[in-house]
Amino acid sequence: MAANDVNDLSDKTVMVAGLGVSGRGMVEVLRSRAANVFSVDERNEAADLHSFDDVDWDHVDLVCTSPVFNPRTPFILEAQRRGIPVISEVELAWMLRADRDGKGAHAGWIGITGTNGKTSTTEMTSEMLTACGLNAPAVGNIGKSVSHAAVDPSHDVLCVELSSFQLHFTYSLALDCATITNIADDHLDWHGGIENYAADKSKVFHGVTRTLVYNADDARVTALAKAAQTGEGCRKVGFTLHEPTNGLIGVKDGWIVDMSGVAGGVPGEEERIAQVAEFTHLREPDGTVYPHLLADALTALALVLGYGADRATAVRALQSFTPGGHRIQTVATATLQDGGTVRFVDDSKATNAHAANASLSSFAAKSVVWIAGGLAKGSRFEHLVADQAHTIKAAVIIGKDQHPMLDAFAASAPDIPITVIDPADNSTVMARAVEAAGVYATAGNVVLMAPACASMDQFVSYADRGNQFAAAAQRWVEAHGER
Repeated sequence: MAANDVNDLSDKTVMVAGLGVSGRGMVEVLRSRAANVFSVDERNEAADLHSFDDVDWDHVDLVCTSPVFNPRTPFILEAQRRGIPVISEVELAWMLRADRDGKGAHAGWIGITGTNGKTSTTEMTSEMLTACGLNAPAVGNIGKSVSHAAVDPSHDVLCVELSSFQLHFTYSLALDCATITNIADDHLDWHGGIENYAADKSKVFHGVTRTLVYNADDARVTALAKAAQTGEGCRKVGFTLHEPTNGLIGVKDGWIVDMSGVAGGVPGEEERIAQVAEFTHLREPDGTVYPHLLADALTALALVLGYGADRATAVRALQSFTPGGHRIQTVATATLQDGGTVRFVDDSKATNAHAANASLSSFAAKSVVWIAGGLAKGSRFEHLVADQAHTIKAAVIIGKDQHPMLDAFAASAPDIPITVIDPADNSTVMARAVEAAGVYATAGNVVLMAPACASMDQFVSYADRGNQFAAAAQRWVEAHGER
């Protein structure tokens, strides 16, 4: 049985590894399609088996694995040794996608991956297509599981956020539109290095049929886009935060300008789409543009126009878009006795150095009291701290493993004052971090929680971390601000 031949499972036994959101989705979808389905999860009581040692490998035809398991996990190696295909939920969803009209027509797929900006880009893409009258949910890493969405014939197009974990065991995608937002060091411990990580990300580009969108400001992504083997007639569109040249969409004189032809103009000639100032969610209150959100907007716009959406409708929807939680979101503002203000900004989704760098770049020199640290995932932060030393007024370090962040400050910005939060009590860590940050904060400052690290060492998720920050910030405002 080949990895990309799972259409007929009527006589097959399928093992689902892990019962998280994707695992549960796969089990439910497979129940009516496979002869036998069983789940294995060492920590979930609902699983059929609670140890991979109990698997009867002689009677397994296919393994569907959840993203939590890296390629070196023993049960994956055992399946591969036996010649049993190992696939992701995304691969399963692609192969089982619904016939929408009884004649083999499937919903469109738009795939979004990258180190940063996936969620915002996916949400923007979904909102624009929905405004154009399409049933276009955001699925995958957000929303409902992609396996459930793929077998639902009511959907016109799926806007699929794809992680590198999901893509590793995915083989046969041929998406309508696809993008890689950027590639930076992240999850290198899972993938075993940046080259493996980039190779997994690049799978979204293979076989794209309509429009491939790439980050023209990222040399690695640009190279992957140029090398990608796409479908006949596929357009390649680059996005840039600078003035665009032929084949790109970018920014010039305060306008979003297309020179690729994706917005309906002549390729190589300027086509003005809208003024950046009209997109309020892309700007700080003082008008400063968030560069990473602008990049996300350019990406999403190129995707939906490349899919064939109505330009005017899509632009109006993007102008009214509001980002989801935990993405550079002001959650509290304190008015001080001198009349100045201190803002508390939640960017808990900044789970790696590249995202934190983009977040810090949005603020004025020496205005940020930065809450940083957490699960480093093998990353280093010397370059980040060096790049943003001019922005950071002080830092508060959280996390169980604080050495990578402390080493970075010692090497790159030893003069910046730091408070280290004792990691012993997870339940109070964020409250203590906000109190420590408040000691440094003065009028005009921003307390920014953009940790550059994952959250699972001390929090349930990045959302939990963000929610705890918002609650602690509100308490600080009540205790210290003039209301």
